[in-house]
Amino acid sequence: METSMSVEEVMNQISELMQKEGMLLRKKQIKKSNPELMKNALYYFSSWETAIEQSIGS
Repeated sequence: METSMSVEEVMNQISELMQKEGMLLRKKQIKKSNPELMKNALYYFSSWETAIEQSIGS
């Protein structure tokens, strides 16, 4: 699978979304509104939840 974002870009976008949207970043919502972010997040992380956790910790 080819990625269009680096892991840093994925984490930054998740962090930005969390600041705008609050803590609720539901997988279904992101899959619909930002499928490219979801695809890249799942490439780098084992799950959407892990991507969020890693983005919070960075």
